[in-house]
Amino acid sequence: MKEFSEKVTKSILTGIQPSGVITLGNYIGAIKQMVRMQDEFKSYIFIADMHAITVPQDPVKLHENIRSLVALYLACGIDPDKNIIFIQSENEYHANISWLLECNTPFGELSRMTQFKDKSSKNVNFYAGLFTYPVLMAADILAYDVDYVPVGIDQKQHVELARNIAERFNKKYGDTFKIPDVYITKEGTKVTDLVDPTKKMSKSSENPKGTIRLLDDEASIRKKIMGATTDSDCLIKYDPDNKPGISNLINICVALTGKTASEIEQEFTGKNYGEFKKYVADVVTEEILGIQKRYHEIINSDELDKILDENACVTREIAKNKFMLMKHKMGLYK
Repeated sequence: MKEFSEKVTKSILTGIQPSGVITLGNYIGAIKQMVRMQDEFKSYIFIADMHAITVPQDPVKLHENIRSLVALYLACGIDPDKNIIFIQSENEYHANISWLLECNTPFGELSRMTQFKDKSSKNVNFYAGLFTYPVLMAADILAYDVDYVPVGIDQKQHVELARNIAERFNKKYGDTFKIPDVYITKEGTKVTDLVDPTKKMSKSSENPKGTIRLLDDEASIRKKIMGATTDSDCLIKYDPDNKPGISNLINICVALTGKTASEIEQEFTGKNYGEFKKYVADVVTEEILGIQKRYHEIINSDELDKILDENACVTREIAKNKFMLMKHKMGLYK
């Protein structure tokens, strides 16, 4: 078992779906926050690959994405000594716990889930997993008796469902689960699309020129930044409403250098957009190339397998104990 600091008394759990390569926006807006939180909480981080298959996936690509995602998170600063990082499908007790919870979850409760209604309305030929996956999410959470689940506001309903399921189970069978609290994460620095700075930088952007991915090569990164949309007044000033393109580039520099927007404005007083974009490109490539160097060290070594194997054993034992307790309380054969 990992040894956490005595100052760390609360635990959190975060699930990450293995869909596509992490963008600069993901790194600045979310991952850097996770790195800061790892000193405050005992943290479980899992790759939610069983959630990913609720919609069709290319098996080869999915397998590659799972391994690559773990390596990227580690390369971005997620410390394996401060986090229990594991792959969901390597712990069979998540699905086992989910089934016992499904048998205690009303159909109507699941049919009211906002994301299910949204996704099912776009695809009438959806699979049953899309309907029941919120219970699997509850199993992910409840197996580890965590104190908090950090989520964006759009995922709050799923944590509330997990709380409802746990409270119902406890009332029916006796004290079994800790009731987790929602930990609404404040959005980090928002990085927008380089081509259309009114939109969020996204993995699924229609125009690849607007998105920087953490595994892009240096030439591609520089080309995207130098081609970023700005405006015509050649004034390097932070003004998101009137100068969204320049303000986005300033935000990126603030997040990666620790300088303030005012300091960057002063540094580039009287200079043109080309000079500023070159500076942004230098800042971004230095950060990303450092991540890539660490990524390639991890992905091509035994370190990744060692971390995942160790944590699979740790989490399997914890989830097994919870599953056996549930079986006993429900009257199933032991």
